[in-house]
Amino acid sequence: MLKVGDLFPPFKLIDERGEMITEAALKGALVVLFFYPKDETPGCTKEACAFRDGLDAFTERGARVMGVSPDDQVSHWGFKQKYKLNFPLLTDHGHALASACGLWGEQVVYGHRFEGVSRTTYVLVDGRVAVIFEDVDVTAHVERVLAALPLAP
Repeated sequence: MLKVGDLFPPFKLIDERGEMITEAALKGALVVLFFYPKDETPGCTKEACAFRDGLDAFTERGARVMGVSPDDQVSHWGFKQKYKLNFPLLTDHGHALASACGLWGEQVVYGHRFEGVSRTTYVLVDGRVAVIFEDVDVTAHVERVLAALPLAP
Protein backbone atom coordinates (compact mmCIF):
# COMPACT_ATOMS: atom_id res chain seq x y z
CA MET A 1 0.00 0.00 0.00
CA LEU A 2 1.11 3.52 -0.73
CA LYS A 3 1.61 5.88 2.18
CA VAL A 4 1.46 9.65 2.48
CA GLY A 5 4.75 11.04 1.16
CA ASP A 6 5.39 8.17 -1.27
CA LEU A 7 6.17 8.88 -4.90
CA PHE A 8 3.25 7.64 -7.01
CA PRO A 9 4.23 4.58 -9.12
CA PRO A 10 5.12 5.06 -12.78
CA PHE A 11 2.33 4.23 -15.23
CA LYS A 12 1.21 4.43 -18.85
CA LEU A 13 -2.57 4.25 -19.22
CA ILE A 14 -4.92 5.27 -22.01
CA ASP A 15 -7.97 7.39 -21.43
CA GLU A 16 -11.42 6.99 -22.98
CA ARG A 17 -10.22 8.76 -26.16
CA GLY A 18 -7.19 6.52 -26.56
CA GLU A 19 -4.71 9.17 -25.42
CA MET A 20 -1.75 8.01 -23.35
CA ILE A 21 -1.47 9.45 -19.84
CA THR A 22 1.70 8.82 -17.84
CA GLU A 23 3.02 9.75 -14.43
CA ALA A 24 4.60 12.78 -16.13
CA ALA A 25 1.09 14.32 -16.06
CA LEU A 26 1.40 14.42 -12.25
CA LYS A 27 4.60 16.47 -12.16
CA GLY A 28 4.04 19.99 -10.88
CA ALA A 29 0.31 19.36 -10.50
CA LEU A 30 -2.35 18.85 -7.88
CA VAL A 31 -4.23 15.72 -8.96
CA VAL A 32 -7.17 13.81 -7.52
CA LEU A 33 -6.94 10.24 -8.78
CA PHE A 34 -9.87 8.06 -7.79
CA PHE A 35 -9.82 4.30 -8.30
CA TYR A 36 -13.22 2.70 -8.73
CA PRO A 37 -14.28 -0.89 -9.46
CA LYS A 38 -16.48 -0.70 -12.56
CA ASP A 39 -18.26 1.61 -14.97
CA GLU A 40 -22.07 1.69 -14.83
CA THR A 41 -22.44 0.24 -11.34
CA PRO A 42 -24.50 2.15 -8.76
CA GLY A 43 -21.71 3.23 -6.39
CA CYS A 44 -19.24 3.99 -9.16
CA THR A 45 -21.81 6.01 -11.08
CA LYS A 46 -22.70 7.99 -7.96
CA GLU A 47 -19.03 8.69 -7.24
CA ALA A 48 -18.19 9.69 -10.83
CA CYS A 49 -21.24 11.97 -11.08
CA ALA A 50 -20.34 13.63 -7.77
CA PHE A 51 -16.84 14.39 -9.12
CA ARG A 52 -18.49 15.68 -12.31
CA ASP A 53 -20.77 17.98 -10.34
CA GLY A 54 -17.91 19.22 -8.16
CA LEU A 55 -15.33 19.66 -10.90
CA ASP A 56 -15.53 23.47 -10.90
CA ALA A 57 -14.60 23.53 -7.20
CA PHE A 58 -11.61 21.26 -7.87
CA THR A 59 -10.52 23.39 -10.82
CA GLU A 60 -10.80 26.57 -8.73
CA ARG A 61 -8.37 24.99 -6.27
CA GLY A 62 -5.96 24.10 -9.07
CA ALA A 63 -6.71 20.36 -9.01
CA ARG A 64 -7.17 17.97 -11.91
CA VAL A 65 -9.50 14.99 -11.46
CA MET A 66 -9.00 11.58 -13.11
CA GLY A 67 -10.82 8.29 -12.60
CA VAL A 68 -9.15 4.88 -12.93
CA SER A 69 -10.72 1.44 -13.33
CA PRO A 70 -9.91 -1.84 -15.10
CA ASP A 71 -12.68 -1.20 -17.67
CA ASP A 72 -11.61 -0.79 -21.29
CA GLN A 73 -11.60 2.33 -23.44
CA VAL A 74 -14.98 1.54 -25.05
CA SER A 75 -16.65 1.08 -21.67
CA HIS A 76 -15.11 4.32 -20.38
CA TRP A 77 -16.25 6.22 -23.50
CA GLY A 78 -19.85 5.05 -23.07
CA PHE A 79 -19.82 5.76 -19.33
CA LYS A 80 -18.40 9.24 -19.91
CA GLN A 81 -20.92 10.07 -22.64
CA LYS A 82 -23.95 8.69 -20.79
CA TYR A 83 -23.24 10.68 -17.61
CA LYS A 84 -21.53 13.68 -19.24
CA LEU A 85 -18.38 13.15 -17.19
CA ASN A 86 -15.98 16.07 -17.57
CA PHE A 87 -12.66 14.49 -16.61
CA PRO A 88 -10.50 11.67 -18.03
CA LEU A 89 -11.21 8.01 -17.27
CA LEU A 90 -8.06 5.92 -17.38
CA THR A 91 -8.01 2.26 -18.37
CA ASP A 92 -5.98 0.11 -15.97
CA HIS A 93 -6.43 -3.02 -18.08
CA GLY A 94 -4.74 -5.90 -16.32
CA HIS A 95 -4.84 -3.83 -13.11
CA ALA A 96 -1.09 -3.10 -13.18
CA LEU A 97 -1.44 0.33 -11.55
CA ALA A 98 -4.01 -0.83 -9.00
CA SER A 99 -1.64 -3.67 -8.09
CA ALA A 100 1.33 -1.30 -7.81
CA CYS A 101 -0.73 0.83 -5.41
CA GLY A 102 -1.79 -2.22 -3.38
CA LEU A 103 -5.44 -1.83 -4.40
CA TRP A 104 -6.02 -5.06 -6.32
CA GLY A 105 -7.12 -8.15 -4.45
CA GLU A 106 -9.99 -9.95 -2.86
CA GLN A 107 -13.01 -7.74 -2.26
CA VAL A 108 -16.18 -8.62 -0.38
CA VAL A 109 -19.45 -6.91 -1.28
CA TYR A 110 -22.68 -8.10 0.32
CA GLY A 111 -20.98 -11.39 1.18
CA HIS A 112 -19.85 -11.96 -2.42
CA ARG A 113 -16.07 -12.47 -2.79
CA PHE A 114 -14.23 -11.52 -5.98
CA GLU A 115 -10.94 -10.11 -7.25
CA GLY A 116 -11.17 -6.40 -7.85
CA VAL A 117 -10.15 -2.84 -7.05
CA SER A 118 -10.49 -1.35 -3.59
CA ARG A 119 -12.27 2.00 -3.99
CA THR A 120 -9.55 4.48 -3.04
CA THR A 121 -8.81 8.13 -3.80
CA TYR A 122 -5.38 9.73 -3.82
CA VAL A 123 -4.61 13.43 -3.68
CA LEU A 124 -1.24 13.85 -5.35
CA VAL A 125 1.01 16.90 -5.20
CA ASP A 126 3.82 16.97 -7.74
CA GLY A 127 3.67 13.18 -8.13
CA ARG A 128 3.68 12.42 -4.40
CA VAL A 129 0.86 11.09 -2.27
CA ALA A 130 -0.46 13.90 -0.06
CA VAL A 131 -3.78 12.42 1.12
CA ILE A 132 -5.33 8.93 0.90
CA PHE A 133 -9.01 8.01 1.22
CA GLU A 134 -9.34 4.23 1.63
CA ASP A 135 -12.47 2.04 1.52
CA VAL A 136 -14.40 5.02 0.21
CA ASP A 137 -18.07 5.47 1.01
CA VAL A 138 -19.30 7.49 -1.98
CA THR A 139 -21.79 9.47 0.12
CA ALA A 140 -20.26 12.94 0.66
CA HIS A 141 -16.87 11.64 -0.53
CA VAL A 142 -16.29 14.49 -2.96
CA GLU A 143 -16.90 17.05 -0.22
CA ARG A 144 -14.35 15.30 2.00
CA VAL A 145 -11.78 15.29 -0.81
CA LEU A 146 -12.36 19.00 -1.49
CA ALA A 147 -11.93 19.81 2.19
CA ALA A 148 -8.63 17.90 2.29
CA LEU A 149 -7.05 19.51 -0.77
CA PRO A 150 -3.78 21.23 -0.10
CA LEU A 151 -3.17 24.58 -1.73
CA ALA A 152 -2.32 24.36 -5.41
CA PRO A 153 1.40 23.85 -6.02
